[in-house]
Amino acid sequence: MTAIAVTIAGSDSGGGAGIQADLKTFSALGVYGASVITAITAQNTRGVTAVEDISAAIVRAQIDAVFSDLAVGAVKIGMVSREETIAVIADGLLRHGRLAVLDPVMVATSGDALLRPDAIAALREQLLPLALVATPNLPEAALLTGRAVASDEREMAHQAEIILKAGARSVLIKGGHGSGVEATDLFFDGEEPLRLTAPRIKTTNDHGTGCTLSAAITAGLARGASLATAVTAAKDYLHAAIVAAGDLQVGEGRGPVHHFHHWWQNDAH
Repeated sequence: MTAIAVTIAGSDSGGGAGIQADLKTFSALGVYGASVITAITAQNTRGVTAVEDISAAIVRAQIDAVFSDLAVGAVKIGMVSREETIAVIADGLLRHGRLAVLDPVMVATSGDALLRPDAIAALREQLLPLALVATPNLPEAALLTGRAVASDEREMAHQAEIILKAGARSVLIKGGHGSGVEATDLFFDGEEPLRLTAPRIKTTNDHGTGCTLSAAITAGLARGASLATAVTAAKDYLHAAIVAAGDLQVGEGRGPVHHFHHWWQNDAH
């Protein structure tokens, strides 16, 4: 069967994050991608200039259209923006009996807010219990747990425990916002933590890294990989995409990672 994944997320007109990044990632990893658009953003590499939410009725209709026809192997949730959207997504997942890879998108790489402050509690209460894995970065984990941004792995582990108690089956806390020569992510599922490290790369082409990582995990799950295997492979894919991003010249701000690095680089040779 064809591996199919669906992304429930916002649109990035600049193409570097959101559903555009997700669909590129799915395709790069051999997975057919479907989408449920939750919001439309006017953004580019320099920032977000406007956001318009899609109505709850249309979000619901998209969910039902996709799940009533396609044999979806894995689901990813990205930008959800507001309480009404969160409620309809949670209802849709429950009706269709699905769990999801939850990327709690709160702030864009540019620093622009993408989740309303009053929606954080709704995300915590309604979507975390439906998360097969939650993938917050350090600032997002702090907002979800009500604690200060973790400065060491011990605090990352403590915040992961809080997120697990909130209902997530597992959690990957991403260390890209940390410091040091290595970027360390920690994966917790109630067993021995999995520590994933990669050399930290100095680059301004890092727009959409969180979207890309969670989409890569989703793609792995759609292809039948175990969660730990999918998380590990996604880390490797994202690292390679960041390394290759220097070959791209897109926009004047924070450019995208190189989702199709394998093919474009091979074609160049």
